[in-house]
Amino acid sequence: MGNKPKIGIRPIIDGRRHGIRESLEEQTMWMAKAAAELISTNLYYPDGTPVECVIADTTIGGGAEAGACEEKFASENVCATLSVTPCWCYGSETIDMNPLTLKAVWGFNGTERPGAVYLACALAAYAQKGLPTFAIYGKDVQDHDDKFIPDDVQKKILSFARCAVAVGRMRNKAYVGIGSVAMGIVGSAVMPDFFQKYLGIRAEWVDMSEVLRRIKLEIYDKNEFDKAISWVKANCREGFDKNPGDLRHNKEKKVEEWEFVVKMTLVCQDILFGNEKLNDIGRYEEALGRNAILGGFQGQRMWTDWLPNGDFTEAVLNTSFDWNGKKEPIPFATENDSLNGTTMLLMHLLTGAATIFADVRTYWSPEAVERVTGARPSGRAAGGFIHLINSGAAALDATGLSKDRDGNGCIKKWWEMTQEDIDACLKAADWCPADLYYFRGGGYSSHFRTQVEMPVTMARVNIVEGVGPVLQIAEGWTVTLPEKMHDILDQRTDPTWPTTWFAPRVTGEGAFKDAYTVMANWGANHGAVSFGHIGADIITLASMLRIPVSMHNVDMEKIFRPHSWGAFGASDPQGSDYRACSAYGPLYK
Repeated sequence: MGNKPKIGIRPIIDGRRHGIRESLEEQTMWMAKAAAELISTNLYYPDGTPVECVIADTTIGGGAEAGACEEKFASENVCATLSVTPCWCYGSETIDMNPLTLKAVWGFNGTERPGAVYLACALAAYAQKGLPTFAIYGKDVQDHDDKFIPDDVQKKILSFARCAVAVGRMRNKAYVGIGSVAMGIVGSAVMPDFFQKYLGIRAEWVDMSEVLRRIKLEIYDKNEFDKAISWVKANCREGFDKNPGDLRHNKEKKVEEWEFVVKMTLVCQDILFGNEKLNDIGRYEEALGRNAILGGFQGQRMWTDWLPNGDFTEAVLNTSFDWNGKKEPIPFATENDSLNGTTMLLMHLLTGAATIFADVRTYWSPEAVERVTGARPSGRAAGGFIHLINSGAAALDATGLSKDRDGNGCIKKWWEMTQEDIDACLKAADWCPADLYYFRGGGYSSHFRTQVEMPVTMARVNIVEGVGPVLQIAEGWTVTLPEKMHDILDQRTDPTWPTTWFAPRVTGEGAFKDAYTVMANWGANHGAVSFGHIGADIITLASMLRIPVSMHNVDMEKIFRPHSWGAFGASDPQGSDYRACSAYGPLYK
């Protein structure tokens, strides 16, 4: 990952000497070291290594020390600062003035020294200067010599740091769209201003002919191809062929397609990230890659009407393993839907796990299920559910067959994957020849169903004229259906694609009145799905990027946004979110 984005810890102190500052040095620096240890022990970069913190060389009692701290942080790729203090300090003289660092202040809740007073003073200064800042203040009073961080403070520090690192990880990277707009899907009309101003990401375009050029001219690592195709033959079972006999491709043609989609996968990965092995064949420009952090492939229809589709490539890149074993998933959007790809990226950066790309295809009411199958759904599915399915590009992790410490099915952080997890996911999936009426060039779709009930969050970035980007969030669960019910419902759409049945958590009101209302309010034909109920972190991250949240079902007490959001209407949290994001504008404006 190179120079990783770090969290800078700023120990703030009352600068008055002759007894005051001296008495506070130990406690103030303890707070800084304790916060750094908390972050580095609990949070990880997307590559699986612990998040790094940088602590100022001295406590900060005024502008000179604040300047020295900023100089140090500038050389350490600090993306966010956490200022900590147990006492009163000089407000605007000690705050972080860098407009590009995300900011939080932890004021110690103790009666001996007014850390809370400094917190309020600093927040007022930040608000007046247009620098949104997160407030961290424990609910319960502590003694001045306490050497522990309360649970509520820990949660806020970790939420801030987790989301801030995600922001820092995106900065100066690239979205690489291979191809153009697929079938009029507006999310695949990549908008460079959105990526630049809100995410700090460069948008890049590569014509799909570049993939074909590299395959035809053999611009890929042939040793890697041999390894990959051997793995495919040993682990990727070919599924049923739904095409009529006279249309089916023969065995030789299918072998040719397998080789093509494996080469296509290697080439797309090289386009995104480069490959030093290409230097060995004199392809120095191609070896560099494009500094990507995510990408997408148009496919339909200019490619898929005559060449194998991108389903295998998309599924493997999005999955947390391949022929080399476990690896970091690469958010790679079907149909080049850059907005859904962006949502997948945000989720991956927060969790370290694979995310699911899916069509938000069909709402099934209990009544409709009973009419079609003769039985009503039960359990979490009893109130109705949504069929999440797309053209075979979902990560194989979505089978849900990785196991946590308690033996429950889940989607793991990629670095925690075991060979047993990988084998279980592979065994649960097969690869069906593409529907040749739909994908005339052939190809293979990953085919499986999510086999366990697990907590998940579905989200989506949309762009609305007059507003800009907005986020939608729906926490819920994957649900499993009886075998007969699943088969009947699954056969009503393309049965060669991967299926996840999703039941959102409903509240009985608003956009979450019921599962039908969730789908009725969804803003696009695609959604991204991540393991766990991570809606609160997505909301925090969205506020850092100045993207308002248009709908969510997260408990209000879990929401953590910059303190100044309350000044835009504390009694109307959703409205204040819109007003604050509009007033501050995108992070990189």
